Parts: sequence; C-alpha cells; structure tokens
Amino acid sequence: MSDYDALVIGSGLGGVSSAALLARNGFKTLILEQSDAVGGCCSSFQLQGRRFDTGATMVMLIRPLEEVFRRMGRRIQDYVDLIPCEPIYSVRAYDGRRFSMPADLQEAAALIASLAPEDKDNWERYAHVGGSMIELLDEMMLKPANTWAETLRAFWEKPSIARFYPYLLRSAQGVTLSLFRNQLVRSNLAFQAYCAGSPPDIAMGSLVFVALCQHLGIYYPRGGMIAIPEGIVKAGEEHGLEVSFNRKVERILLEGKETRGVLLEDGTEITSDIVVSNVNAKVTYLKMIGPENLPRWAIKAISSYRPSMACPMVYLCLDTRPPLDAHNTIGITSLEAGNRLWHEFYERGIMPRESGFLLNWPTEADPSLAPEGEHLLNLAWGGPSPYALLGDNWDRLKPAFASASLEMLEKEMMPDIREHIRVLEVATPLDFERKLLLPQGGIYGLFLDLFSSGMFRPRNRSKVVKNLYLTGASTGLGGSLPTTLASGIIASDYILRDHG
Repeated sequence: MSDYDALVIGSGLGGVSSAALLARNGFKTLILEQSDAVGGCCSSFQLQGRRFDTGATMVMLIRPLEEVFRRMGRRIQDYVDLIPCEPIYSVRAYDGRRFSMPADLQEAAALIASLAPEDKDNWERYAHVGGSMIELLDEMMLKPANTWAETLRAFWEKPSIARFYPYLLRSAQGVTLSLFRNQLVRSNLAFQAYCAGSPPDIAMGSLVFVALCQHLGIYYPRGGMIAIPEGIVKAGEEHGLEVSFNRKVERILLEGKETRGVLLEDGTEITSDIVVSNVNAKVTYLKMIGPENLPRWAIKAISSYRPSMACPMVYLCLDTRPPLDAHNTIGITSLEAGNRLWHEFYERGIMPRESGFLLNWPTEADPSLAPEGEHLLNLAWGGPSPYALLGDNWDRLKPAFASASLEMLEKEMMPDIREHIRVLEVATPLDFERKLLLPQGGIYGLFLDLFSSGMFRPRNRSKVVKNLYLTGASTGLGGSLPTTLASGIIASDYILRDHG
C-alpha cells in the first residue's frame, strides 16, 4: 500500500492549487517543498524585519484564483485579502513623458486622446476587441488544450474565437502596428510583451492585451504575495492536505513506465501511485525521470525547449515615502529599442546598460510590510538579462548591477535615494537558480512564443510516464499567476478523470 495517494513536488501556484483540489476530493496528498516557504516565484521573504516579495508583484485576471477556492467550497475573501490598486500603473517613457493609467476605461480613453489624438478611436476599438477576447480566453484558460483533439474541442465550443485569429497568430509588434499609429502608445503596449519574457517582434500578439487585462482590476494581497499560496494551502489543509518543507526530491521512482513515488535527497523513499511535478518540465523529465526511461523522441522534444528569460531583482527599503503615484511604475523603451535589447544584447550574452523596468511599491497597498514610516520597492529590469554573461558572471557583477540600478532610480524617480536606503538586496539569475532551482534563473519556466504555448508546451498529463502530471510555468500557457493556477486546476481535473 502506498504512503500517499498523490505526491506534489514543489509548492508553486500550480503545485498548491492541484494539491489542494486533490485533497478536497479525498486524495491523501503531500506537497514536498525543497525550501522553507511556499510559493516559488509567488512568495515573500523576511529581510531585516521587512517582508519583500520574491518575484511576482501583483494579481490580475483573478478568475483562476477564485475558481480554486470555489471548487474547495470556500470563499476567497476568507483566506486572501486582495487590495485593489488604482491607478493601475504609471509610465515613465523613453521620451521623458510621464502619465498614470486609470483603471476606468473611459478615463483611460480620455488620457490616450490627450497623449495621442490620432489614436483615440483606435484605443476604443482596442478596448472593445480586447475586452471580448480576454473574456473568452479567461474562460478557455481553465480548459485543457494539451492535444490536437482537446484544442479543437475548445475552439469548437467557442467558435467566436475565430474572429480573434488576426491577433492570436501575429507577433505583439505586428498587432501593435496594426492597431495604433502613435509611437508612444505602440511602445507602451508592445513593451509589455516582456511580461512573458519575449521581445515584441517574437512575442505572441495576444500579449498586447496584457495592459488591457489590468483595467479589469489589479490587486495586491495583504501580507505580501506569499499570502496567495498560503491561503490556498490553508484551505487545502482543512481537507487533509499535508506540506513538508526542506524536502528536496532527487528522482521520481518508476515501476516500468508508471510512477510509484519519489526519492528524496536524504535517501528517503515516499511511495504514491500519482506524482504531480511543479518543477520545470525539463528538470522533471531529464533529471528526475532520466533519459534512460524516456523514448528517444521524448528526449529530443523536451531538450528542444529553451529556458525562459531571467530577471534580476533589486529589493529596497527606504526611510521615506517615494515620489510615486501608483503601485506599479513601468519604464518603457521605444518599440525598436525593445527589440534591440533582445537581439543585440540578450542573444549575445551582454547586459544592456539601459533597459526598461518595472518598479513595484508594495507598502503603498500594505504598510504593515515594513516598520512605520518606511517603504519597500521591488525593481525588476524589464528588458532581457542574460544568464550566461559574456566574459563575466553574476556573482562578480552584483555590486555593479546594484549601483547601476540606483543610478537609474536617481534619474527616473529620486535624486537623493541613496541617502534614504535602509535595506538593499539584489537577486541575480544565479540566485534564483540556487534558491528556487530555476534552470538558468528563468522565471517564466520555458521560453514562450506561439509554437511553445498550449499544446506545443509540455503537457499537464504526461504522454510517456503513466500517472505523472505536470503543472506550473513550463506547461500550458506559460508563466504568470493566472496561468500557473490554471495549470494546477487542469492537472487536478485530469487526475480526477483518471483516478476518481
């Protein structure tokens, strides 16, 4: 008799959502987490009495999160306190212009009309088309699309998606150029392709509508981003879910071509008929399963995926309120520069001296994260940051990167920022690889474009190992809070179908 009905490797959002739903449905389920906290990239950590967010900085498209709690018979508000953020973001543009984007679409349209009168009607068309598309994709996100049959079935059930093909089958740059005329508006929307780790001329056209998703509401969870996975785990524990920390899985044990449990780093074996891996799919197959247990075609297929872009982070605590007016501030490059950052720097292993950025201000929503009167900032470089630096390495570069980041903040936000710093910490791609075991520090799991998304990405139900299921950023629609949650829901649906 097995120790557990289901073992879940890793407590990222895909892992905790699948585990909680399995527990809710009567499966004796254990999460094995290699670190001392849940969440993976959607987590928080304590540093000198302040709570910083590890990677993810906000919540949008909350339907998958609501669905997890609904399926557990629970109310989200009893477990996670989501604080609305308004305005949704501020922009510091490459040409020196500054503006804040309101959540209300009519107010946003008025802002666009003032910035780019020639695109007033285009914005309204963008909002109309995008709103319909997001509503449809928000629903389809929870449906499996791991095979041709499932994909065609999903499209058959929603034939109206056909009218969005011109946007889904083009690059973010192509969609942006077809919709807008003004360079600032084009750059603002196209640069957000980097939210999925790709430049505008490669990224999927649907990513142009990421900015529009934020108009449906962005939120920050009270207590930091870790409050989301902690809330899911708490609800799961009420149904018998177990979580074990500092338990690193080395191998997935097989009996023939079926899972029978896992082998931990300390030599402990834990048996289970079902294994769910929230670990990067390449690590799952090539390290935890091993090439010797895979057919040649599967080895070739999984080896072909590239790790996603890395994203170094700078964590700051200031002893004064920063001169910001939104929870999120983005620094955008021109459309051409956004592509150049990738092709002339990232692909050559060179760290650009200037880049776009995302600056998050969590204490604007939740002051309790820091001592009274202090404020936290999380700075993510929005442009591509190579893992393997040409002629250098991240351990040596860390002090210089911190200095360059402060120089940028001095220029863009606060000339005397160095005088107000109480805490400063840098997390490089190497740090993310070491702490979160992300291959090459890739925070989005695997590189994402049209042909490495959905059915072209590793499947939530393994095709080559029976009773192995995968969740997280390297599956499905890629790495973001809603899509990783959706991957956990889909994986649990497969398991209930196969073993219910």
